[in-house]
Formats: sequence, structure tokens, C-alpha cells
Amino acid sequence: MYSSLTRLASPASTSSRDVGLAAASLLPPLPLYRRLLRAHRSLPNLEMRTLGDTYVKDEFRRHRSIENPLQIVGFLTQWKLYLDGIEKDGQGYKGRKIDTAQFEKLSEEQLYQLHELMTVTRTLFDPAKAESQPPGGQKAVQEAVDDALQKIVEDRKARSGKGE
Repeated sequence: MYSSLTRLASPASTSSRDVGLAAASLLPPLPLYRRLLRAHRSLPNLEMRTLGDTYVKDEFRRHRSIENPLQIVGFLTQWKLYLDGIEKDGQGYKGRKIDTAQFEKLSEEQLYQLHELMTVTRTLFDPAKAESQPPGGQKAVQEAVDDALQKIVEDRKARSGKGE
């Protein structure tokens, strides 16, 4: 990834004000990577820090050889949004909902990765502690993800059956 590409940074989607702000303050890959690892030090427990560090390292390693400027800008923008979320909230990143439009654009592999991430993070929640439960409880999260995955698979099967 070339640092000169950060000058090409523009919002990946103009519908979100946060994305525009993040793209305006885009960081080059190496400083962003370092700040992400430093920001994970503020996470509340060791398991979350370890998971976060491992995920950041893996994603940056996977995207090291990307040369498409749009993919680079999108990658850096999303990680900058995540970094802003961690730094804004001293307790760590609380997360946000994925747009329906963004969710429908995910590939089969991305859906699988999202499901795996949800499964791993779900095991980190202690069911005995109410504050560590995700909103609606673990069962609600699992059902929502499973329903969304099923709907997308059905939509894709229906489109492929029509010859699109």
C-alpha cells in the first residue's frame, strides 16, 4: 500500500457522515496499524485485547499486497472508523450495526468470516455477568445473524435461478 494513495481518499459511501470524517482524516497504513495496536491496550480484558490484536495483524497481513486504490481507501477508512470508536470511548469499541445495504454486498467468504468472528467473540462473554452480555443476549445475536445469513443465501439462490 502506498502512502501517496491516502491523498486519493474519499468517502466510500456518501450516506454516512462518519465515513466522510474518517476518510478526511485517513492515516497511512503503518501509523494506523500502530495506533490500532496501542488503542487495544485500553480494552477491558486480556481476551479482548488478544482477539483484537490478532485480528488486526491478520487483516493487515492479508491486505498487504492490495494495489487497487479503491480497496485500499475502503480498508483504511473502515479501520480508521474502528480506531475512532475505540479512542472516543475509553472502555473499548462498543460496535455498531451494519447497514443492510453493506450486509447484502458481503461475499460468501465475508459472511463466513463475520459468522466466525461472532462465534469467537460470543465465547468471550461470561453468561453469569449481565453487563458482559450483548444487547438482547447471546441467543438474540445468534438468531439475528443466522436469519440474515439465511435470507442472503436464499436471495442469491433466487437470483441465480433467474439467470442474473
